[in-house]
Amino acid sequence: MKTSLIWFGNNLRVSDNEALSLASKADRLIAVYFFDPRQYKIGPFGFKKTERFRAKFLLETVNQLQKKLEDLNITLLVYQDKPEHGIPELVERFQIDTIYLQKEWTSEEATVLANVKRKVPENIEFHETFDQFLFQPEDIPFESYDKIPQVFTVFRKKCEKHVDVRPCFEVPQSFPVENRVDDPSQLPTLEELGFTDFEMDPRSAFPFGGGEAEALQRLQHYFWDTNKLAYYKKTRNGLVGTDYSSKFSPWLANGSISARTIYWEVKRFEKEVKKNQDTYWLIFELIWRDYFKYVSLKHGNQIFKIDGILGDEYDWHHNKAATHDWINGQTDDDFVNANMIELKETGWMSNRGRQNVASYWSKHLQQDWRIGASYFEAMLIDYDVHSNWGNWMYNSGVGNDPRNRTFNTKRQAEMYDPNGKFQRLWLQPSLF
Repeated sequence: MKTSLIWFGNNLRVSDNEALSLASKADRLIAVYFFDPRQYKIGPFGFKKTERFRAKFLLETVNQLQKKLEDLNITLLVYQDKPEHGIPELVERFQIDTIYLQKEWTSEEATVLANVKRKVPENIEFHETFDQFLFQPEDIPFESYDKIPQVFTVFRKKCEKHVDVRPCFEVPQSFPVENRVDDPSQLPTLEELGFTDFEMDPRSAFPFGGGEAEALQRLQHYFWDTNKLAYYKKTRNGLVGTDYSSKFSPWLANGSISARTIYWEVKRFEKEVKKNQDTYWLIFELIWRDYFKYVSLKHGNQIFKIDGILGDEYDWHHNKAATHDWINGQTDDDFVNANMIELKETGWMSNRGRQNVASYWSKHLQQDWRIGASYFEAMLIDYDVHSNWGNWMYNSGVGNDPRNRTFNTKRQAEMYDPNGKFQRLWLQPSLF
């Protein structure tokens, strides 16, 4: 009897999951997820790799995945351990011959996989699926990753012209009930991951829970219940409230929903309700997300280095007082401060806010952009390695922005917070 293992990472869903679809062809299937202790340790810039907001969202997500897999008679084993410790034991215990997983290529994930492969028998097959893209790597119109354009617009136009988005994978059929495994493993608590439990700040623009059901519920609300998609481009630079933007990014980041699912739902909306610049713009943003993934495929670890992918040298500073003031919203700029306090209190910040605080940190204060990127990595509910480091390079003059812009934060506040509502919300909370 063929027994396979699906090792979940940032693909925490049952719908449109290629790895799960392929793995479900086995006679017997077991699933596993690891809360890797390394993800909760302090990194080289002094911040935990994962802070409380994303940790709680992840726990909610894995809990929901476990229940959805139970409905398919697939047991999701959950361990607070390193995969290179746990997977060899599972291979031996269940006589596993094939392991399915989503393909990752950034260095930490690649190292973990290499460690696992060294510790299991050589005859174990590994099937990795590129399952986090809108435009699949096999489909893009470039000879190799080295040929990925340095400018987003060139990439976008060529892909839009030559690439068809693939259809979604169906949820697999249920296994026989005897496929289930007696499971002594339990989800860790937030406390066991090193955090104190908390209630979400009522001012948060992202008050949502983790998990596939919540992602699909949000899609239903934003597209069909409110028709907000029809105004997305007009409102996406908002700062206050839940509906100025789609808010899909946290679910996309941990794979609770796929880019393809969103894309095809936009297409259905365009057919049944309205097609305009606003509906297109959500697809435009999904293509940006793809682009940063291809940038990291092309440039590897260079995206984490101080000179970025351009190799440009600037006079970067490392001022602890500046770091303290920026993190705590105590700079001389109220718009920056309001955004940074929002991040500190909720794990969320708008796209407009992110660009402004990143530009202020790297261009105005001239501080090492990697400190800012690492702080975002810790704090953001929607942290995605490719988008985070790609955007930070972009805003810091060492990435893919051909214009190397600097944001005028005063002017930006006048444009996007003209009546000061956002700044009052976070700088004078007693008024609300």
